[in-house]
Amino acid sequence: MAPAWDRAKHALATRLCIRFPARQRAVEDAPAEDEAPPPPPPPAAAAAAARAVPEEKLKSPSVSKVCAICLGGIRTGGQALFTAECSHEFHFHCISSNVNHGNYVCPVCRAEWKELPFQGTQPADTAYGRARVSPVNWPQDEGQMSVVRRLSRGYSGNLQQQLAVFRTPEASIFNDDENIDPQSETVDDHNAVTNSVEIKTYSEFPAIQKSERRKVFAILIHLKAPKSLDSVSSRAPLDLVTVLDVSGSMSGIKLSLLKRAMSFVIQTLGPNDRLSVVAFSSTAQRLFPLRRMTLTGRQQALQAISSLVASGGTNIADALKKGAKVVKDRRRKNPVSSIILLSDGQDTHSFLSGEADINYSILVPPSILPGTSHHVQIHTFGFGTDHDSAAMHAIAETSNGTFSFIDAEGSIQDAFAQCMGGLLSVVVKDMRLCIECIDEGVSLTSIKSGSYASQVAGNERSGLVDIGDLYADEERGFLVTLHVPAAHGQTVLIKPKCTYLDAITMENIQLDGEEVIIQRPAYCVDCTMSPEVEREWHRVQATEDMSAARSAAEDGSFSQAVSILESRRRILELHAAHSSDSQFLALIKELREMQDRVESRQRYEESGRAYMLSGLSSHSWQRATARGDSTELTTLINTYQTPSMVDMLQRSQTILPSVVEMLNRSSTVATSKSFSSYLPTSRHIA
Repeated sequence: MAPAWDRAKHALATRLCIRFPARQRAVEDAPAEDEAPPPPPPPAAAAAAARAVPEEKLKSPSVSKVCAICLGGIRTGGQALFTAECSHEFHFHCISSNVNHGNYVCPVCRAEWKELPFQGTQPADTAYGRARVSPVNWPQDEGQMSVVRRLSRGYSGNLQQQLAVFRTPEASIFNDDENIDPQSETVDDHNAVTNSVEIKTYSEFPAIQKSERRKVFAILIHLKAPKSLDSVSSRAPLDLVTVLDVSGSMSGIKLSLLKRAMSFVIQTLGPNDRLSVVAFSSTAQRLFPLRRMTLTGRQQALQAISSLVASGGTNIADALKKGAKVVKDRRRKNPVSSIILLSDGQDTHSFLSGEADINYSILVPPSILPGTSHHVQIHTFGFGTDHDSAAMHAIAETSNGTFSFIDAEGSIQDAFAQCMGGLLSVVVKDMRLCIECIDEGVSLTSIKSGSYASQVAGNERSGLVDIGDLYADEERGFLVTLHVPAAHGQTVLIKPKCTYLDAITMENIQLDGEEVIIQRPAYCVDCTMSPEVEREWHRVQATEDMSAARSAAEDGSFSQAVSILESRRRILELHAAHSSDSQFLALIKELREMQDRVESRQRYEESGRAYMLSGLSSHSWQRATARGDSTELTTLINTYQTPSMVDMLQRSQTILPSVVEMLNRSSTVATSKSFSSYLPTSRHIA
C-alpha cells in the first residue's frame, strides 16, 4: 500500500509543482516533459554562497536551525519549512512573503532560484497556476512542505512579468487601513492631564523717553510647549507613511543601513500607532496599508522591510503620489500624521536632465498641501552625497516639513531616531499666534517668522502666525517690530494670544498672554537691550546671512559666500567672548562648517548645498534636523533638540555597537570596507 501511495503522491506533486523533503526530492527534480533540465548553479552563485557563511559556521549544526529572515528557530515538526535549490532552509511563511515582495534570490547566498515559494490565495490564471496545500493535510513524517512555482525556460529576470500575483492591478482606493483601537481614542483623564503652552514676552528696552518716537522697536514672543507625558498609552497616536528609495544606487551597504534604520523605527512605534511603507524606484509600490504596530503588525512590517531589493531608477513624484494617497484615502485618522521621504538620488522621471529653474514644489501632491483637509508634513532625508538636495528641501518646505542631510551614511538610524522622537511627542496641533496692538498710535510693522506663514493686517494693528504642531518641550521665538509713538506715563504695546488643539485630549484651547507695557519717563533713559531679544536678533540675522551665502554660492560667487559667513561668525565671536550662551557657540560652529563647505564649487556641490539647506530648514522652522554631527550627543549643533529627541538618540546609539559587528561581517562579503567606515568620525568603533 505504501508504494502505491508514494507513486500517487509523487504524480500529484509533479502536476501541482509541490516540493518535498530531501529524501523525496529526486522524483520532483525530474524535468517536466516540455522543459529542459535546469542548468547547474553558476560558479558565481556558488562562490557567493561559500563566502556568505564562514567555514566554521558551515560546520556548525546550529546554522541550519535558524531562519535567516526572522532569525527564529527551525525545528522538525514545527512550522512548515522551505528548502531551496541551494539547500538553505527557511520558514515557509517567511520566504513566501519575501518572494511576494519581489525577491527571487536566496537571502543567504544570493543564488538565483528557478522555483519560488508562495503562500496565500492567488487569482486564477491558467498560465501561472499555484498549489495551495496545508502541511497538516499531508501524511509526511518530516514536517516539511514547500509549494513552489517553476519559472518558465523563457524567464527574463523580471519577476513582475512572470507571476500573476505581481500583475494584479493595485487597488484604486487605499481605504484598507487597519481600524484604530477604540480604546486609543478614549484617553484616561488622569493620564491626559497636560500643562498649557507657556507664553512669555520680552521688550527690547523696559522704557523709552516720553518724547521719543521709535520706528523699529522689537518684542520677542516666546512660546514653549508642555512637557511630554511619561505614559506611552497617553501620548497622541501616529499615522506614519515612510516613502523609501530602493533604486539601483541604494544597493549594498546603503540598503542594509536603511533596513536597520527602518527596523529601529518599527520597534519605536506602539500598538496604537499605524505604519504604511511605500518603496519606489522607477515606479512606486505600497508594501502594506496603514497597519497598527502590534506585535503581529511589527513582525509583518519587519518582513516587508527585509524583503526590499534595490534596482531601477528614481521616481520621487510617483512615490509621493502613492504616499499621499495612503493619507487621503484612509477611513480613520490618528491625531498625528506624517510622511517620511528618503532618497539618495535625483528624480529621473519628472524633469529633464540639466533643466534650469525647476519648480520642485510640484512634486508635492495638491491633496496634502497646507490648508487642505488632508495636509500632512513631509520630512525629507537626503541620503549620501548624490541626492538632489534642492528637490528634497523644496518638498519639505512646501509641506511645512524639515529637510535632513545624512552626510555619513552610517548615521541614517540616528537621523530617523531624532525625527521619531519628535513625531512621537506631539502635544499641540493647529497652533496660531495672534498679536493685537493696544494703545493708539502703536503699529505692527513686521513679524520675523522664518518659514511659518505670517500676516500683518492692512491697518498694521494686528497680525498672526500659523505655527501648526509642536513637539513636547519645543520652543518657538518670534520677533515682532513696532512703531511706537511719543507718550506720557506708560505705553501698552501689544497683547499676544494663542489658539491650539491639545493633541492628546483633542480639546480646543485659547490662551491669553499678558500685555506688554513699557514706561515713558520724562528724562533720557540709559537702558541695556534685553539679552533675550539680542539673542534672537543674532539668530535671525545669522539665518538671513546663511540664505544670502547660499544664493551667492548658487551664482558661483564662492568667495563672496565665504565672506558673508565669516563676517557673521566674527560678530558672534565678539558676543560669545562675554557670554557662555550655547546658541552663540552653536551658530559659530555651524557658520565655520558652512564656510568650509562653500570654499569651492566641488565642495559646495559635494556637500555644501545639502548642508546649508538642512541648516536653513532647521533655523527657519526652529526644529532640529540632521546634518554633519548634529545627531551626536556631544555636538554643539543641537539648538532645537527636545528631551524626547535626545532620549530617542540615546536609544539609537546604545544599540549601535551591538549591530556593528554583524554588519561588518555582511558588508565585507561585497566590499572591502567595514561598516564602521561609514559612520561619522566620532562614532568609529574599534
